[in-house]
Amino acid sequence: MERPGLVEVGQTVEVTESVTPFNVNYMIEPAVAMSGLFKLNDRIPADHGVVKAIEENDRGYYVTVTFEYE
Repeated sequence: MERPGLVEVGQTVEVTESVTPFNVNYMIEPAVAMSGLFKLNDRIPADHGVVKAIEENDRGYYVTVTFEYE
């Protein structure tokens, strides 16, 4: 995340998935933050999650989202 205040801890967020031939990544909508790359077999089978933490460091803001799924 590039700047504070776009999401808050406890907020439910929608995520969209972007798939390449080898990897998958996720975007908190509307274009709030983007994940790193995951292997295809580590895909998240949910499209909503809850923001659990927001941390700031020299590189920006890191958002931790938890997902519930079976």
